[in-house]
Amino acid sequence: MQKDVASSITILLITVLFPCLALAQGNADKGKALFARQCASCHGSGGKGDGAAAAALNPKPTNLTDKTYMAGLKDEQLIEVIKKGGGAVGKSPLMPPFGAALKDQDVRDVVAFLRSLAK
Repeated sequence: MQKDVASSITILLITVLFPCLALAQGNADKGKALFARQCASCHGSGGKGDGAAAAALNPKPTNLTDKTYMAGLKDEQLIEVIKKGGGAVGKSPLMPPFGAALKDQDVRDVVAFLRSLAK
């Protein structure tokens, strides 16, 4: 009984007081498939900003394999740009919002995949 209460309190603390920890939970393998479908045409399949459409874009898509750049971004920032699009967060207006097309878990999965690119 006490163990169940302690577990419930721990989960509550993590999800309420430390939402960044809860947001970071994603499946990189699922995210890779979503990235291939939604993002690779601009960012490239490996995330280097060299997708088929990149040549026609100005500004060029971000190189998501840049360790220094990615280390400077919090998961919440990545989630926001994915959901709202580049223009809504001071980035390229050419990046569309995916908030209506992707569920919250899908977005967390994409973020997990993005984190795997810059290791």
